[in-house]
Amino acid sequence: MERRRLGRTGLRVSVLGFGGSEIGYEGASQATVDRLLGRALDAGLNVIDTAECYDRSEQLIGAALGERRSQVHLFTKCGHASGWGRADWRPAPLLASIERSLQRLRTDHVDLIQLHSCDLPVLERGDAIRALEQARERGLTRFIGYSGDGAAARYAVECGAFDTLQTSINVAEQEPLTLTLPLAIEREMGVIAKRPIANAVLADRPSRGGYGYEYWRRLQKLDYDFAKRADAVAVALRFTLSVPGVHTAIVGTARPGRFEENARHLEAGKLRAAEMKAIRARWTEVADASWVGQT
Repeated sequence: MERRRLGRTGLRVSVLGFGGSEIGYEGASQATVDRLLGRALDAGLNVIDTAECYDRSEQLIGAALGERRSQVHLFTKCGHASGWGRADWRPAPLLASIERSLQRLRTDHVDLIQLHSCDLPVLERGDAIRALEQARERGLTRFIGYSGDGAAARYAVECGAFDTLQTSINVAEQEPLTLTLPLAIEREMGVIAKRPIANAVLADRPSRGGYGYEYWRRLQKLDYDFAKRADAVAVALRFTLSVPGVHTAIVGTARPGRFEENARHLEAGKLRAAEMKAIRARWTEVADASWVGQT
């Protein structure tokens, strides 16, 4: 599997990474996660991204990796130690939650710790950023990053404090291509694409509420030609990994074998320039001011 240098971190990352939200929220068994990650690592994956608030995700991953910890770049996120929607950006709780994540992941450090979708005022205040810097100084993490979208993501790039940006990039979420990516490239930040296949809503309509439904709604209006093809998911994933500046794309699943399927989608390589141009042109034609980043 292709590997790319994650910006100035120098980490060589597989273009596909594993996202840990589904295994936590869907209550995957340890046996399932052992099999899922074992097969993914055998297929060339070396990036695992999770978060403290993804239910038991960190514990499942830590137990599954075991002696294979050294084979992966391990990323996690902080800020919601009591669960999603109950954020706490104070330095002491942030540092405590990072230490808890290391225990859960059965490691003495992670390769990347990220602030998990805090808003612009939190970033501007600065103490949450300083907490991550302190974690790096203490050896709890090698690098620090921001995970989020919109104006906060733009500030995270502009402020110069972070090594990486994780942000939503897909055929239904193209705001970052003008808002954050050009400057991130200029500053040699690592760029991690989340939701790279728009949560697989190209065909199935999700229930109302949340970004999945918003992506589905946008895709109805965008009405891409490729969305009617059998390889629509492959095209969507290849689009994200063809965007200049993107180093790895995080895809979550709780089903063993899905990583290999996604890897096969990439065998055709990057999208042709004409295909990229058509998708971008359709977005420019249809998207309106309300189509901002979905946190």
